[in-house]
Amino acid sequence: MTLRTGFPVVRAVRYVEPLREGGSLPGLVEGDDLGTYVVKFRGAGQGPKTLVAEIVVGELARRLGIRVPDLVLVDLDEAIARREPDPEIQALLLASVGVNLGMDFLPRSLGYDGHGRRADADEAAKVLWLDALTVNVDRSWRNPNLLTWHGQLWAIDHGAALLFQHTWPGVEAFAARRYPIDDHVLAFAADRLPSVDAELTPRVTPSVLAEILALVPDDWLPEVPKLDGAEPDAVRAVYADHLAARAAASSTWLPGGAA
Repeated sequence: MTLRTGFPVVRAVRYVEPLREGGSLPGLVEGDDLGTYVVKFRGAGQGPKTLVAEIVVGELARRLGIRVPDLVLVDLDEAIARREPDPEIQALLLASVGVNLGMDFLPRSLGYDGHGRRADADEAAKVLWLDALTVNVDRSWRNPNLLTWHGQLWAIDHGAALLFQHTWPGVEAFAARRYPIDDHVLAFAADRLPSVDAELTPRVTPSVLAEILALVPDDWLPEVPKLDGAEPDAVRAVYADHLAARAAASSTWLPGGAA
């Protein structure tokens, strides 16, 4: 089954356990396709904007050659929510009955913190560039949101990116916003940013952004000031405009003087 978004839709058959590392209380869920997914719930405190950021940044990462878990939509039935004994989790699940966002679970993966073997510098620079482009504020030493799986680096948890959707600054203001990297877990790769910028910027095209934003369910798109009541595709166009303008202005925000 697929929706207009093009993502596969799986039906949740069992809520396994909460993953309390995240502030949004994601959970491990088994699907009717025999897969296991880390699910971020629509009813969490951050709301659907977090799920929009997960889709937009995650799918952009995929198209830029950065490893990210596959995404699916997870349909949660009320019966599963009511069987949950923990009242906090039950309230979250009941508020999220319907379609939520799932990321393929990577079994036996390990958290990357940069203290052991460093990631490949070119791969690290790509993640750093993507975080700067999307203003991801959640890739610090304290919370790297990176995994190593089968010896390779995987980027996860992009819900804190796309800050512009919370305040909706003008396109020009967002395009030129600086991105500090002092606390970034991959700051060691900053010297590779000029070459990575030259490689990746031409790949952030209007057609690629439109393709990615088409994956976001209509119901998850927020209201945009001055676009009250606008059709979903008009909202998608505002997202695309912000990201395209920022990609074009990379010389103004590349961290550490990398431009």
